[in-house]
Amino acid sequence: MIGRLVNNVAQRVPSLVYRVYAMKKPQVVFVLGGPGAGKGTQCAKIVESYNYTHLSAGDLLRAERAREGSEFGVLIANFIKEGKIVPVEITINLLRMAMEETMKKDEQKFRFLIDGFPRNEDNLQGWNRVMDGKADVKFVLFFDCSNEVCIKRCLERGKSSGRTDDNRESLEKRIQTYLQSTRPIIELYEKQGKVRCVDAAHSVAEVSVLGNCVRETRRELNCRLTGH
Repeated sequence: MIGRLVNNVAQRVPSLVYRVYAMKKPQVVFVLGGPGAGKGTQCAKIVESYNYTHLSAGDLLRAERAREGSEFGVLIANFIKEGKIVPVEITINLLRMAMEETMKKDEQKFRFLIDGFPRNEDNLQGWNRVMDGKADVKFVLFFDCSNEVCIKRCLERGKSSGRTDDNRESLEKRIQTYLQSTRPIIELYEKQGKVRCVDAAHSVAEVSVLGNCVRETRRELNCRLTGH
């Protein structure tokens, strides 16, 4: 089943995008944190100020789930409902296709915030296997927030989001998945000196990617985001 997805993706992406890839590598910032930590909200703020494209792994999966004719819609829906991590082959190929299509439209759009990925060791190994030499991971932007605050935010969001996983049962599973699978990835990148931590426990107005970094000054993070 997963093998068919790879073939389908290859058919859906024109050969021109691979020439775009050869011209310029995508520069990637992984954005990680617990559910409800504010990753998407703060990514939108970065997009406003810098020439970045925001790609949410979760949004791409939900779009694929809803896409008419998707043979993986039910599979994705079941994984999301159970708070489990979708098979890496599906997620990476959706991310790769999104980057390629963006760069095809505008070759100057080569900087990407990838939100909610990699979520576990399998994701990371899959990324290294598929994207080795094809993308440059600059650093990990980590939104640090307590489990209690994350759950409260998601429950409030669930009142209007329509998301099937914004309920207490799914949230508890998602939090456990995050602690057991994603935090070790953050710690791995931290050992490599590639983690930039943001205190995400405050309100949206108070949290600022460029003002509340634990380990970097505003100027240093600004340089990292702009590539200068």
